[in-house]
Amino acid sequence: MAEITKDKLFWIYVRMELIREFENRAAELFAEGMVPGFVHLYAGEEAIAVGVCAHLTDKDYITSTHRGHGHCIAKGVDINSMMCELFGKKNGACNGKGGSMHIADIDKGMLGANGIVGAGGPLACGAGLTAKIKGTDQVTICFFGDGAAEQGTMHESMNLASIWKLPVVFVCENNGYAQTTPLCYHCAAEDVADRSTAYNMPGFAVDGTDLFAVHEAAGEAIARARRGEGPTLIECKAFRYYGHFEGDNLSYYTDEERADQKARDPIDKFIARVTERNLATKAELEEISTRAKKVIADAIELARESPYPELTQVMTDVYVSY
Repeated sequence: MAEITKDKLFWIYVRMELIREFENRAAELFAEGMVPGFVHLYAGEEAIAVGVCAHLTDKDYITSTHRGHGHCIAKGVDINSMMCELFGKKNGACNGKGGSMHIADIDKGMLGANGIVGAGGPLACGAGLTAKIKGTDQVTICFFGDGAAEQGTMHESMNLASIWKLPVVFVCENNGYAQTTPLCYHCAAEDVADRSTAYNMPGFAVDGTDLFAVHEAAGEAIARARRGEGPTLIECKAFRYYGHFEGDNLSYYTDEERADQKARDPIDKFIARVTERNLATKAELEEISTRAKKVIADAIELARESPYPELTQVMTDVYVSY
């Protein structure tokens, strides 16, 4: 914590608050019928995206999942364009045509949320190979879930990244369930991080609800990648307040799991840690929280009032291969 400045602590906190508020309001908007398509929410995992992206610049890249809102916000994608994209409006990040699962912003290094489970691995290797060939110090983060950990694309990507020593950090967001299937049923390893041994790369399993644990592990892995020493696998064990998708009632969660979630809330843990050590006051954090809520409220109002794409644009951005 001594290495994190107060300004960076505030940046971290506002990003976590923005993610939480964005997701809570997105759930409400979906229930109201305002958001078309499926919505997969990230609330509960804020410390992972923010703890990792706190080390990145706009020149670095991330690949995401079908649950990409948190990754986008942590990487600095504009909140207004994100909200408009959820509403399908023309000034959305992808002109209103991608929706929740396909938000991207290349200028911010966000290579896109992705509806294909495990598809981020090959994209991350491509970005990593580009950086290596060009001789830059750019790093790519590949976020993926514990369900995607069983996809062949992820194993192939980790193997390739290690062989070629690509500057890629693989971050497994393990909430304990692949949709509704518990990890103990679909994963032979005790920890997903154990698989790093097979690919001859460092591997760490950390508490994904502890911002500082994630920040430390990610910092080491990203510095290693920038030095040209190759990839790392980080497994962040956390939980989500919402189900696999909006409409999933979480009936497979036990009472013990729900109680554990409340006790391990990443935002509450962050507040307790920094206030106990006099790194920030509760008043300062409350002001940040209030501002974050206003940012999201303003984005929703903008999205409601914004126009839809014109019918003349229906075939724009549509690609067909023969």
